[in-house]
Amino acid sequence: MSNIVLQVEGLTKRYGELIAVKNLSLAVNEGEVFGFLGPNGAGKTTSINMMCGLLKPDAGRVLVHGRLITNGDADVRARVGVCPQNVVVWERLTCIEQLQFVGEMYGLAGPIARQRGDQLLEQLDLSDRRNTQARRLSGGMRRRLSLVLALVHDPDIVVLDEPEAGLDPQSRIKVRDHIRSLARRKTVILTTHNMDEAERVADRIAIIDHGELLVLDTPDALKGRVGEGDVLEIGLNGQTGNDNAERARVALARLTPHVALDVIHGTLTVRALNAVNLLPSIMEVLSETGLRCGEVHLRANTLEDVFIQLTGRRLRE
Repeated sequence: MSNIVLQVEGLTKRYGELIAVKNLSLAVNEGEVFGFLGPNGAGKTTSINMMCGLLKPDAGRVLVHGRLITNGDADVRARVGVCPQNVVVWERLTCIEQLQFVGEMYGLAGPIARQRGDQLLEQLDLSDRRNTQARRLSGGMRRRLSLVLALVHDPDIVVLDEPEAGLDPQSRIKVRDHIRSLARRKTVILTTHNMDEAERVADRIAIIDHGELLVLDTPDALKGRVGEGDVLEIGLNGQTGNDNAERARVALARLTPHVALDVIHGTLTVRALNAVNLLPSIMEVLSETGLRCGEVHLRANTLEDVFIQLTGRRLRE
């Protein structure tokens, strides 16, 4: 049986008439990488801040190893390390000075904090910047330093809010590899807009929108909920403006119910467990309705498909 290290029960947060988070309940297991996904403005960061004890909920509670995180118990708070979405560093402190300072805040002796800080700086390729003030670091280095600051006191739970935001490809790979190295040794809660990375790294994924939990399951199980099997995308070469395209969509729906006509991108999307075997029948339907097919792409169902179906295509600010 899984050991629950973080329990969220009925979390709610309001800002005036806006309900940022509504009755959020979930459990995070020891040693898992837990993906926490949602569009911009979905309530992710507000939820994360409440889970870490940085923000007091209007209702509900958060338990870390069965103990309330909001009761002022320093030992409970020390079990959680946070790498926030917005990088927070002290501009005129060197990297090692910042690590010693944070480590001592959590009760580590100075020499131990510096020793652990040196180890983490080496792991994130920051050793040569050990004695460099934060104001002289690049954006990617500051982001990696922020991650190191979340780890220096050796927490059980590491919360990473968009840890790859603003990173160049090399820094992104370095941070990604380090997150993978944390798996099983620590419990990792990860928010990200990178669906491919969430699908590869996370053991389970929660998707929220408008402050409410929509789904929570393994990546494979979530993908199985959205038109099991493969995705067939058929280009219609600008023919989506005529009645034939809609007739084709209706006819294809008799073969499989998961058919969508994307007028903006000019494609028919067909989801089916046996999409390859259905292809001759699909092409016959298109021919009968007078449509000329363009490019045809067959791909596996992805987590991004799940995300878009649940949260929609509308742009969020």
